[in-house]
Amino acid sequence: MKKLISILTVAFALFTITFSSPALAGDAASGSKIFSANCAACHAGGNNVIMANKNLKKEALAQYGMNSVAAITTQVTNGKNAMPAFGGRLSAAQIEDVATYVLAQSEKGW
Repeated sequence: MKKLISILTVAFALFTITFSSPALAGDAASGSKIFSANCAACHAGGNNVIMANKNLKKEALAQYGMNSVAAITTQVTNGKNAMPAFGGRLSAAQIEDVATYVLAQSEKGW
């Protein structure tokens, strides 16, 4: 019985590792191109020309709860305040790529 439990535990762990999504699920290289075409006018270099304090730097993203691909994806999809929604302009995959790129760049310090 103990051997069966051990085997099931190992199988479950392998299944979880195999099918879990990585921390940065999108394609940052694709996100870079999409960002340049759609976001850089306001956010070049991780800055924000409308609201300077709400930039894309690591500290600001953390302060405003935007330090995950999921949070950034929601913001880009739905927009908020002066930021327009891109959900109707970009596909979900494109938005996830942009979010992955933004998060990766913030980690690098832009």
